[in-house]
Amino acid sequence: MGKTITSTARPSLISDFKEITKIRLSVSVVFSSLAGYLLGVETVNYQTLILLALGGYFMVGASNAFNQIIEKDLDALMKRTKNRPIPSGRMSVSTAFVIACVFTILGIAILYVINPKTAMFGAISIFLYTCAYTPLKTKTPLAVFVGAIPGAIPFMLGWVAATNDFGIEPGTLFAIQFFWQFPHFWAIGWFLFDDYKKGGFFMLPTGKQDKGTAVQTIMYTVWTILVSIVPVFGFTGRLCLTPVSAIVVFLLGLGMLYYAIQLYKKMTVVAARQLMLASVSYITLLQIVYVLDKFLR
Repeated sequence: MGKTITSTARPSLISDFKEITKIRLSVSVVFSSLAGYLLGVETVNYQTLILLALGGYFMVGASNAFNQIIEKDLDALMKRTKNRPIPSGRMSVSTAFVIACVFTILGIAILYVINPKTAMFGAISIFLYTCAYTPLKTKTPLAVFVGAIPGAIPFMLGWVAATNDFGIEPGTLFAIQFFWQFPHFWAIGWFLFDDYKKGGFFMLPTGKQDKGTAVQTIMYTVWTILVSIVPVFGFTGRLCLTPVSAIVVFLLGLGMLYYAIQLYKKMTVVAARQLMLASVSYITLLQIVYVLDKFLR
């Protein structure tokens, strides 16, 4: 009997820990950071690589835990989030707060071991996500703009970790992921519109599932594509892209643009979900192409 209780309780505890830190999102952020590191480094230091992965995970985990503490009452109102650890009662606010604080300290300390600039950008990311983006979500659609800043930091963070320098190269990586966030989050805001409405969240630029939102989604998708191929023109320092890779990135962008246009034409939840999936594929494949381009050049 005792073994049965332990075996059922343990997965619940582990799953709650994964959910309070949003492990899948954390892993995607770590992936972006590692891609940025590989683009910036001349000789790969595996110790730094491991520290960046750990620090990045703790950084995002802390932001997500603080977010769920702040939004616990609103999460209880939405179908998508009502079963999260805090609103469901499986985890206390104090426990989540301890996790968030420990993750913050560990994340910043580990990133500081790499170099102070990396730790500084990590701290800025946690602060903006927790203290600006999270409270603004119920106030204004501009929350997406504010949230795009910490959301764009991981890609450039890797470059800073590799070089201990911030210049045109990490700035370009930041710009790519910054513009990408708009079609990505507006797609999410579209297909979760009714659920977000229950929590009082304003995620769409016009506040509605309308042509205005769809047009802005297309516009920011175009900006994302254009910024993504800028390195091929040789304006971005050591961050460069061969013509072949630039064409691949451009074609990937056209795929994402296709789904943005489909959202404009169909104005459906299904089209928004397809755009969201296309956007995730785009940023992941773009980072892979960038890294392969550097090492196979």
